[in-house]
Amino acid sequence: MSASKDKTSPMKLVLLVGAWYAGNTLYNVYNKKASKMIHAHWFIACAQLVVGMIWSFVMWATGLRKTPKLTASDITACIPIGLCMCIAHGGSVLAMGVGAVSFAQIVKACEPVFAAVVGLLVPPVDIKSPLAYAMLIPIVGGVGLACVKEGKGIDINVEAFLYASIANIAAAFKGKLGGSVTKSLKSDKTKNMDAANVYAVNNIISFLFTVPIVVVSELPTLQKEWDNATGEHGAQAVIMNIALSGFFFYIYNEFAFAFTANVGAVTSSVLNTAKRVIIIVVSAILFNETMDKNTVTGSAIAIGGTFAYSLVSKKKAAPKKKTA
Repeated sequence: MSASKDKTSPMKLVLLVGAWYAGNTLYNVYNKKASKMIHAHWFIACAQLVVGMIWSFVMWATGLRKTPKLTASDITACIPIGLCMCIAHGGSVLAMGVGAVSFAQIVKACEPVFAAVVGLLVPPVDIKSPLAYAMLIPIVGGVGLACVKEGKGIDINVEAFLYASIANIAAAFKGKLGGSVTKSLKSDKTKNMDAANVYAVNNIISFLFTVPIVVVSELPTLQKEWDNATGEHGAQAVIMNIALSGFFFYIYNEFAFAFTANVGAVTSSVLNTAKRVIIIVVSAILFNETMDKNTVTGSAIAIGGTFAYSLVSKKKAAPKKKTA
């Protein structure tokens, strides 16, 4: 009998979900605070990854976690995953920086749509059931309804929408390209690549891709932005919000990886969908983000569609009965 998953206690799973949800919510809160203080969003994204790297190095140096033992070919195989993580993370930070957190989360609920398209275009082709594709309709329709404001018609933050969509595309490619690589690494026990170390290694690669983007896009104005931010809010407040957003970003992802490793992708996808509801509600309250009737209804439809897609798309087909 195999079953490390079966031996996982319900209490451990509850704690993992609680830590995942709390970390994700706090990340979004502190990320938005940092983005409102300093208008250098790629720099914020990069600094957040640095915090995660420090956490990983401390864990490895103290022996609290086994150090990965990777070959050059292993690292090369992880490079596309790290690149996708870089773009997905940066796109999310930019979307929430230039627009409302709640709006970014609503658009990110469209991630299954992008994943479905990537699954059809990138080999090996992943064809879902017709019912799964039908569930994409309420996702797109719900996001569309959320963008229609009462008395104003279509009213969206185009920049935030584009950044969130870029994050969705990158996340879809990360899922497509990374599945077989991470499975292979985790299956070889000599490499010490459990769920936490898989994320840690890819976090480092993501950082290495983020640095040149910061240099090209923000370095010329970074000192000015930093001086303006620290002059208005104080260096301590700016550093604290960036550091806390980085800490909670890393922690929530690590707990999410650990939870998925224990229960599988279906349950994890369902709970990831439910997580967006909490973030939308909390951000709307803390940052006074407007949520009119269409926004609430549309986001509910989109998240409900994502929930259904998560269940249907990964449901295994019943075996065919043999005919005599």
